[in-house]
Amino acid sequence: MEIDVLYKDGALLVVNKPAGLYTLPDGYNPTLPHIKSVLECQVGPLWIVHRLDKGTSGVLMLARSAEAHRSLNIQFERHQVSKVYHALVIGNPEWHAKTVNLPLRPNGDRQHRTIIDPRAGKPAVTHLKVLERFVHYCLLEAIPETGRTHQIRAHLYTLGLSILGDKLYGKRNILHTGQKTQQSDQNYDLLIGLAESMGLHAVSLEIYHPLTGERMKFSAPYSGELMTVLEQLRSHAFGG
Repeated sequence: MEIDVLYKDGALLVVNKPAGLYTLPDGYNPTLPHIKSVLECQVGPLWIVHRLDKGTSGVLMLARSAEAHRSLNIQFERHQVSKVYHALVIGNPEWHAKTVNLPLRPNGDRQHRTIIDPRAGKPAVTHLKVLERFVHYCLLEAIPETGRTHQIRAHLYTLGLSILGDKLYGKRNILHTGQKTQQSDQNYDLLIGLAESMGLHAVSLEIYHPLTGERMKFSAPYSGELMTVLEQLRSHAFGG
């Protein structure tokens, strides 16, 4: 499996994770390939620093030593890491920027989704900004202050927005108007045919290097699938 390496030294390995690949072994089928198993065959022992969902692409950082792993874990715990995501969503909100501050509890329903829970949930904050608008879709920037399971997906869900291709939190006909039309269904089917993965991409990750202390920022280009969908929307081929 071809995985693009964005940066590598004695302490860090930063890659552009493709959608469809697990970060860690799948709990139901541990024989499925995952980032750690694929990359350790090429570069030696690796430690997982943070996770991206299976359907999410983009910047993923792994430590190449136990010392680097400890340093990076501390940075995540102290909220010294800056992460930026882009999400292509079904829906076109009236707001331009919005901060969602709602506590989250993972595995909160029968579908094992993360839910809003004011009593038992843990604090979760996500900053959202519209980057580009289409008729029934928009491209959002999402900056999570916290790192809760499915945080961006769950917070968007509470706003009535669905990430394209998200089968767990998505709904086929979430539109800004709330109306179901034959054209919207057709648009969705065509777009989802192009986007076999989920339209959530980790654009950048910023940390302090565990050995030098230097502030470093790593960025990952969009996948080919996401670029194709955006080009189609921009060309108005699907009513975008």
